Amino acid sequence: MNQHDPNQKGSANQTGPATMTLDGKSVQMPVRSGTTGPDVIDVSKLYAATGCFTYDPGFTSTANCSSKITFIDGDKGQLLYRGYPIDQLAENSNFLEVCYLLLNGELPTKDEFRRFDSHITRHTMVHEQMTRFFTGFRRDAHPMAVMVGVVGALSAFYHDSTDINDPVQRTIAANRMIAKMPTIASMAYKYSIGQPFIYPRNDVDYASNFLQMCFAVPCEPYVVNPVLSKALDRIFILHADHEQNASTSTVRLAGSSGANPFACIAAGIACLWGPAHGGANEAALTMLKEIGTVDKVPEYVKRAKDKTSGFRLMGFGHRVYKNYDPRAKVMQKTCHEVLNTLGLKDDPLLKVAIELERIALQDEYFVEKKLYPNIDFYSGITLRALGFPVEMFTVLFAVARTVGWIAQWREMIEDPEQRIGRPRQLYIGPSERDFVPVDRRS
Repeated sequence: MNQHDPNQKGSANQTGPATMTLDGKSVQMPVRSGTTGPDVIDVSKLYAATGCFTYDPGFTSTANCSSKITFIDGDKGQLLYRGYPIDQLAENSNFLEVCYLLLNGELPTKDEFRRFDSHITRHTMVHEQMTRFFTGFRRDAHPMAVMVGVVGALSAFYHDSTDINDPVQRTIAANRMIAKMPTIASMAYKYSIGQPFIYPRNDVDYASNFLQMCFAVPCEPYVVNPVLSKALDRIFILHADHEQNASTSTVRLAGSSGANPFACIAAGIACLWGPAHGGANEAALTMLKEIGTVDKVPEYVKRAKDKTSGFRLMGFGHRVYKNYDPRAKVMQKTCHEVLNTLGLKDDPLLKVAIELERIALQDEYFVEKKLYPNIDFYSGITLRALGFPVEMFTVLFAVARTVGWIAQWREMIEDPEQRIGRPRQLYIGPSERDFVPVDRRS
């Protein structure tokens, strides 16, 4: 373990203060500066001083925590894990090493990685009684519905890692979830297609193990293609964390009440399932299928510019990035590697995607609105080429994001400033009124 504890919270530097004037009364509020990124105005004492709250739908201008894990600069198109650029990690590292980095703050030494890899590998099996859970679901149940239920049930099987006040149990819970999530995800997939569950193997790497659990069958040997395994590992790295997004904020909010870690991650999975969040890559693939051929791209680009058409380009633009999504560049390269390896370089959907990207990057309308391709644009094509049905796309997202969720959860638990989440509201309903008996109501 590295000597310093990256999860031990320190106070941000204070500058300012900022002054707000309301009804002739001035209130001073401290301004806090992080390592990088915009300063924040600390409004925690605003209500006590003024009797007013701030109003920020979607919390787009509100920092709900301080964090040392992930930094995004949307204007620059920059994503850093613990300070390391995402493209460097995706090109040179592997997913379990990135897991260690997100959890512990530093890249591991050889001995640290060997121990961490061993811990994860030997936690991949799930309690045998958990296999019975799956038979309680309909065969056509969406895999994400299964994931929410089964992951939430982990707390019923692993009582020795639910005490959030014990740092040892927090570490065990983190290792267990990173290890078991691929196993649970593959079981959800196998159940949906009527094939027997495949047990994890301790002699292969994380991504290869997941591929064999998904695609191997008992009646014949399965050999993992190293190019495909590397592609999946890279996909996991790109999706491992993304700052305070909707699902991560959900995990933190659930955790702020003292809920056990398995319940918190199940809450994150439920939030990720939303089409505006984890389901975006599925929507992008559906759009490419709708366009169908390269010659139809100009027609759909024209429709995308027409606000009355009801059509919008999926996989373009991002809530945070106002430049090219740095993950999309890595994903584009990975997509080509997979399709070339599988002999699918003439894939019609890839041709549509390339032409759509070319036009969008040059067209004044898209450039002005900064509608650059995001990671979902290419990930859907890549996952389809790997053999996954669209119903599994968000499940793979959840497998990857688990380490980010658990790292953020641990940081939140260890943050002395953290309190139970309690957003305020602007009430616009009826004012106080008296009850009227039913026979007197008109």
